[in-house]
Amino acid sequence: MTPFLNRLLLGTAMVAGLAGAAAAQFPERAVTLVIPFAAGGSTDVVGRIVADKMSTHLGEQVIVQNVGGAGGSLGATQVAQAEADGYTILMGTVATHALNPLILTQKPYDPVADFAPVSLLVLVPNVLAVNPELGVDTVQELIDLAGTEPLAYASSGNGTPLHLSGELFKSMAGIDLTHIPYQGSGPALTDVLGNQVPIIFDNLPSASGHITSGSLKALGVTTAERAPSFPDVPTIAETLPGYETYSWNALFAPAGTPPEVIAALNEAALAAMADPEVIARMEEFSATIVASSAEELGTHVTAEMAKWEPVVTDAQVRMD
Repeated sequence: MTPFLNRLLLGTAMVAGLAGAAAAQFPERAVTLVIPFAAGGSTDVVGRIVADKMSTHLGEQVIVQNVGGAGGSLGATQVAQAEADGYTILMGTVATHALNPLILTQKPYDPVADFAPVSLLVLVPNVLAVNPELGVDTVQELIDLAGTEPLAYASSGNGTPLHLSGELFKSMAGIDLTHIPYQGSGPALTDVLGNQVPIIFDNLPSASGHITSGSLKALGVTTAERAPSFPDVPTIAETLPGYETYSWNALFAPAGTPPEVIAALNEAALAAMADPEVIARMEEFSATIVASSAEELGTHVTAEMAKWEPVVTDAQVRMD
């Protein structure tokens, strides 16, 4: 071996050693958690709870940064393009890692190639609810009514998980419902409560107060199991076997982040989700804690894209 090759190999080994040492000491400064939506939504609430507990475990602050816009794509793109050192991570969702890549005509990032999975944190059920004046009490009664008269449903916007929950419901029930998109859950709920639109697909946490008060009638939750916070509300799958949708929150880092850093972030995330205070908050939020491995999150993303692709295609949902 030549002296030059010896020096080259030695230099390469030293660089690798320094990179490994840096990863082993992670973190040495604050970590930024990008929430790809505005403050106040369910993803923001979950993110802030998790960031607080991860800070304690990591010994460095996890700072929340809201980067809303384009259905979560702006924040996701920012993280995809960040340095792969673990100091910029993303609170991803079904929107950022399953729906947007299928819906957007211009693809700002690849949900698989551009990210390193860290952990699937929670599943959040959606709910099919109606204004009580509609006069239906079950999913089957709604399906039967839709077969006799035109009906419309509200959602938080085109291309959102709630919009596509409605489209999947239409497809599986063999009915037609007109979709009325709103700029967020709040305006949609306002019109359903006022009976301008009789039906809504919404996140269970945001609709829960109206369900409890009786101003909304919950017909079914969209998860495979009943929500512990509303055990008397059946699942839609009890009427339409196989129906299942939900929102979810998960942590991602940029692709190429060292495995040691991913392991440290995963360990902190799992510790946060096991904290009794977090468990109690998630129960209040109607969220089911998952706290997965990085590999399990990667499998989950692939499965979610496969599930939603035919729904997006059938509904002909496209956005620039």
